[in-house]
Amino acid sequence: MSLRIIVIVAALSVVALVITLGAWVWFGVTNDQYSQLDRRLDSVSSLGDISELLRTAQQADVNPPIPDGGLVRTARVDGITVSIPENIVLPEFPVGYADTTIDGVEYRVRTFTAGGALIAIGAPLAETQRRIDELHRRVLLICGGVIVGTVLVGWVMWSIMINPFRLLAQQARAINAQSKPEEVQVRGVQEAVEIAEAVEGMLARIGDEQQRTRAALESARDFAAVASHELRTPLTAMRTNLEVLSTLQMRDEQRQEVIADVMRTQSRIEATLTALERLAQGELTTVDDFVPVDITELLDRAAHDAMRNYPGLKVSLSSSTTVLMVGLPAGLRLVVDNAITNAIKHGDATEIRLGAVASGEGVQITVDDNGSGIPEDERAAVFERFSRGSTAARSGSGLGLALVAQQAELHGGTAAMEASPLGGARLVLRLPAPS
Repeated sequence: MSLRIIVIVAALSVVALVITLGAWVWFGVTNDQYSQLDRRLDSVSSLGDISELLRTAQQADVNPPIPDGGLVRTARVDGITVSIPENIVLPEFPVGYADTTIDGVEYRVRTFTAGGALIAIGAPLAETQRRIDELHRRVLLICGGVIVGTVLVGWVMWSIMINPFRLLAQQARAINAQSKPEEVQVRGVQEAVEIAEAVEGMLARIGDEQQRTRAALESARDFAAVASHELRTPLTAMRTNLEVLSTLQMRDEQRQEVIADVMRTQSRIEATLTALERLAQGELTTVDDFVPVDITELLDRAAHDAMRNYPGLKVSLSSSTTVLMVGLPAGLRLVVDNAITNAIKHGDATEIRLGAVASGEGVQITVDDNGSGIPEDERAAVFERFSRGSTAARSGSGLGLALVAQQAELHGGTAAMEASPLGGARLVLRLPAPS
């Protein structure tokens, strides 16, 4: 059942109840006034002037006393009729109550017997009817006021309660894939506002999910396109080498060389796929992934892991001061690891220095090495995907510094290559403070 029907039924129920009570009061007032008049006639019938009226009737007195209060008394005994006042004679009725009209005046008549006489006492109905009409008008005014008030309350409820829900329904029907949360604006009763806010929140969540879905789809398409482009050449080379191994008779030295080439190509493909996977994961990062990070501790762990993985490498921290920020722990660690790997593989570095400095503008992370460095005219291009500097080794995927640039962008910062005080290259990651 709709809220509209409930309001209408409630209003009609109140109106019906008011009409029923009004009718009950209407007839109750009428009966009460007649009862009061009947009690007055009963009280008069017990007064002593009835005896006087009887004596007058028996003596045929032509000048009987005139009663007060507008009452009319008529006595009939032994064929003689006496009435007070004498110009008004009440009709003969059976014992009980009756209404009659004499000379245009309505009377309420009480008839009874006393001492062998039939006595009729009449009271004008004009005053009683006036009081009844006045009370009826009051009943009509009260009932009419209640009914009008009910209609007004129903209209207010319709405006305040139902209209917001109708507006919400119209807005909900107009929602489509391009709808924005702010398009649902409803004001009125608290319940309608709560539902509107819930719909607004739902649209926001749906929008976020759609955004993530579009990002995932775009990332998948980009992954497929890039993988197809970058893997076609090494896969072709692997197939050629495998065909050579299967068709040609070669010396063991030649066979080992071809196998080694296949292994290098396989490693390159694996590195490329791993880097592409990390790029795709970075594109799907959300705000919920950002957490407080101790940069100094992160650099310390990266230094120890690098020296363990690359014997003979010297890695140090320029400062032990604690630096904290909100960021992506895995992404920041990826930046440092890739910078160290690039310095070793492409720059033949033997010494690396890690540093982090916090300021009012944010956090700056630096990775210095003593390798061969990067020519100044290539320092911007090396951050592009599948871009390799002139000093880079052939086995690289060309995605290491692209991952660094991606993480810098995710943190709202920048990445740049500069000349290092150690003689090689310096990676500078500038991350702004949260607003």
